[in-house]
Parts: sequence; structure tokens; C-alpha cells
Amino acid sequence: MRFGLNFKPKKRLLTRMFLTSLSIIALVGFGLAWLVNLLHAQNNYNEETAQLIAEIPKVAAELKEHDLIPETSEWLDENNTPERYVIASCDQHFKQVWTSSLAVDKGLFDTCERFDEIRNDSPPYYLNLADNKGYFIYLLSVEIASNQYNLLVMKDAEKLEKEMDKFSRRTYFRLALVLALALVLLISAGYWGMRPLVRMRNELDSVNSGKSTELSQDYPVELEGVTQALNQLLVQSSAQQQRYQNAMNDLAHSLKTRLAAVHAITDDATLDKQATSEKIMEQVSQMDQLVKYQLKRAMLGRKGLKQEQTQVAPLVNQLSQMLFKVYRDKQVEFTANIPIEHVFPGDKGDLMELCGNLMENAFKLCISQVRVSASYNDAGEFELIVEDDGQGVEESIRKKIIERGVRADTQKAGQGIGLAVCNEIVISYNGKLSIETSELEGAKFRITIPI
Repeated sequence: MRFGLNFKPKKRLLTRMFLTSLSIIALVGFGLAWLVNLLHAQNNYNEETAQLIAEIPKVAAELKEHDLIPETSEWLDENNTPERYVIASCDQHFKQVWTSSLAVDKGLFDTCERFDEIRNDSPPYYLNLADNKGYFIYLLSVEIASNQYNLLVMKDAEKLEKEMDKFSRRTYFRLALVLALALVLLISAGYWGMRPLVRMRNELDSVNSGKSTELSQDYPVELEGVTQALNQLLVQSSAQQQRYQNAMNDLAHSLKTRLAAVHAITDDATLDKQATSEKIMEQVSQMDQLVKYQLKRAMLGRKGLKQEQTQVAPLVNQLSQMLFKVYRDKQVEFTANIPIEHVFPGDKGDLMELCGNLMENAFKLCISQVRVSASYNDAGEFELIVEDDGQGVEESIRKKIIERGVRADTQKAGQGIGLAVCNEIVISYNGKLSIETSELEGAKFRITIPI
């Protein structure tokens, strides 16, 4: 049996940013270090060359000592010092024509030929010569007494290499400090830069757990568009969820009355089988219309689009016949003052909800009278009034009872949804629902909708 760990690290944007940035810094840093070292070497070479040029009289004195230049002035004797140089003299084709005594002692007889192989390279010139030592070669083109000399002055590279190694160690040590500081700054900048994203993740977790409903607004400019889009999406999702919930509540509330009517029809002994069936099918048809209506509202919301007009009188008459059966024990006296030509400026489903809820409340809460009227007022608005002779609505709670879940009469069954549905529909048409005291001494609900 084989056991193994299948561990796959998660991809992190922060890690990618760190590695990429550090690689760039390291590449640039080491490149700069190499360039600094190269420039330092060239600078040392140039300084040494300048120093040798300053010592030309001493070099010329050594040449004179070996009778390579004619006697020209007594000042050359002043530069005749016991210090000796490792020198080779080359002709124009870099053939070695003379070697200093110190170079002879070292056996350096092919210096010019070796130098010719590298003289077109960039300085400093470095060669391993016949004595198996490394030398820096300094080329001096000198004209003395009308004679052109290519002098190769050789310096032992060991001392210069030690100095360059020391300089290189200092350079790379400083570079390491710079990289360490850059890494600290990079990590700090990375965590600081990622903090808004971490906070956004925490806020989204809070929204997901139901502790909050939206993201905060104080995000960097780069994230404002994202947070605004997410907040808009959250608002739309919440509104859609609330719309679905309201639609289901409204549907249940509307079907309750129809189901009560079906029970009343089945219990009505005065109806024969065919009449009972017709009445039940009529209620089922209304239920089907209510289901379609509420599903449409759940998808689109209560936009109140005035795409059609609906006659009021036939629908009120249909609803009254249903409510007579539901509340037949009360012997309600119902009056409808609705001219046949008057129309509701909107959807039939909306009118059914308005009249159904208000008329059902009136039948349920009245003593014996319910009155419905429709007209056009002087302001050119459609006006629908439903009133009864019940106990009425106290003025202190008239604004509250149009909210969902609030009921004026807690003694009778109900969910406090009907009036809230009516108010939402009226507002969607830019209308107004007001509650007054009726001439019948009960409640009077007045709906006004602009035409």
C-alpha cells in the first residue's frame, strides 16, 4: 500500500507580485554591481596609466641606461633610480624588440605577441605570461627623439586583484543590504496594497453570513467600480428576493378568498350540480389569473405600466357575487355606483387586487352595508372609493395599517397584507391611497390615480 501527500499550494497574487518584483530588483541590482565593478576596474587602469605617464622620465632614464635612446639632456640623470620596471618594447607590428632586465629575469620574452592578441579588447588588459603570473598590461605609445616606441609596462595583478576583490565584496554587501531593505519595503507595500482586497473579502463573508447587507464605500479609486457593482448586485438580489417573498404572500392572501368562495359554493344547497361546477370553475379561472399575475409581478416588480385599460363595473360585480357567497350569513347590502364607461387606467390584475382586497375587508368588517363607487374627479384623476358601515379606522393608525404585517382589527383572522398590496400598486401608478371616515360611519378607502 502506498501513501502519498497530494499537496498543491494555492495560487496567490501576493506571492506572484513578490517573486516578480524581487526578480526584477535582483536582476537590476546585480547588473548594476557588475557595471560598477567594471567601471572601477577601468578607472583603476586609467589611474595607473596616468601615473605611469607621469613617470615617463624615469622610464626614459632606464631606456637610456641601456643605450636605447640618445643622450639629449642632463635631466635624465636625475631620474635614474634603483627602481626597475617590467617593460617590453614593441615595434609597430608588436614584435618584441627589447625587454627590460626585470622582465628578462622573469623570462617574459613574448609579451608583445601575446598583447597583440588582446589589444583590440576593452581595457583593462590582463595576461597570464610566461612566469605563470597574472599581469595588467599598460600600453604607452611614446615618441622620444623622433623614434616611436610601443612600451608595454606590466604590473603584477595580485595586488590589484586583492584591491578589486575587496571593492567587490563591499559592493555586493551593500547590494545585499539594499535588496534586504527593498524586500522589507516590498512586503510592506504588498500587504498595505492588498489590505483593501482582504477587507472586501471579509465584508463579502459578512454579507454571505447575513451580518451586513452591503460593502462599505471608502475603498481606493481602483476598487470603487467593483464595490459599486457588487453593492448594486446585492441591492438587486435583495429586492428580487423581497419581491418573490411579497408575491408569494400576496398570492396566498388572494387565493385564500377564492378558496373560501369555493367552500361556500360547495356548501350552497340551492345550487344544482351543474351550477356548482360552473361557479367552481369560475373561481378556478380567477385563481389561475391570480397565479399568472403574481408570477409576472415577481419577475418584473410593480412597475405600474399603463399598457391597457380595464372596465371597472364588470369586475366589481364579479367580485361582489363571490363575496356574497363567502359572507352570505351577514346579508350584506351592497351598492355599486360605477358608470359602465368608466375604466381603470391600468392592468386588470392590478384592479382585481385593489378591488378584491378593499371589498373583502369591507364585507368582513361591515355591519350590513358596503358601497363601491368610481369616477373622474376635477383634477382629471381616476378615483375609486370603497366604504362600509363598520367600526372604521382610528386616525392614529391609518398610516401604519398600509404597511405589511400591520392589522387594524386583531380580533379577526388575517395577515395584514391586503392593504399593503393595494398601497404598493397605487404607488406604482403614481397614485395615492387615503383612509377617511365614511358617511356610513365606517371606513372609507379612496384611491386616486392620474390618467
